[in-house]
Amino acid sequence: MASLDRVKVLVLGDSGVGKSSLVHLLCQNQVLGNPSWTVGCSVDVRLHDYKEGTPEEKTYYIELWDVGGSVGSASSVKSTRAVFYNSVNGIILVHDLTNKKSSQNLYRWSLEALNRDLVPTGVLVTNGDYDREQFADNQIPLLVIGTKLDQIHETKRHEVLTRTAFLAEDFNAEEINLDCTNLRCLAAGSSNAVKLSRFFDKVIEKRYFLREGNQIPGFPDRKRFGGGPLKSLHYD
Repeated sequence: MASLDRVKVLVLGDSGVGKSSLVHLLCQNQVLGNPSWTVGCSVDVRLHDYKEGTPEEKTYYIELWDVGGSVGSASSVKSTRAVFYNSVNGIILVHDLTNKKSSQNLYRWSLEALNRDLVPTGVLVTNGDYDREQFADNQIPLLVIGTKLDQIHETKRHEVLTRTAFLAEDFNAEEINLDCTNLRCLAAGSSNAVKLSRFFDKVIEKRYFLREGNQIPGFPDRKRFGGGPLKSLHYD
């Protein structure tokens, strides 16, 4: 087990969106009863079977780096946070479906992690949206996850999901919307589980199998996209 290859996946998003609950669900297959604020960065590990069910199947460690803080933090805090962004193989962007601001801030989180938040004029275009061209040449696989789906009334769910659907399109990424308090939301064989598995496969492929010059930016093919527990590590 100690000799397994591994990949590093950042889990980014505003405080309170449910990143810790999501990571706990992914790595421990359990609902996190009393989530606390993440200070610095918390790392947990998931076992993933790459290309499961094929002759190429192989087990990898997926390191999930839950980064705490706010995109509105002082530059000194951002500089400290930058150490967590080294040697990243994939990024999961997490937002709260009941909080519009957390969805909008995913652009700032991604730009910070990709080291593109230093452009003097910013990346806002005239209509108030972020310019998707900022992500056109991104080589790091992205996945967008919306949390707290259970807190949206059935009559409002279509409206909310329609509003947030543009996020995945802007990031050229797949999206998953779920309830972190429900184990069934990532049940084996479910649509969410398939998307998640394919995302991790993409991360592994780009890390270990794609040669330079044969890299694929983001998810150009728009394919639709579960892991055992290990001890968590904490970096303050």
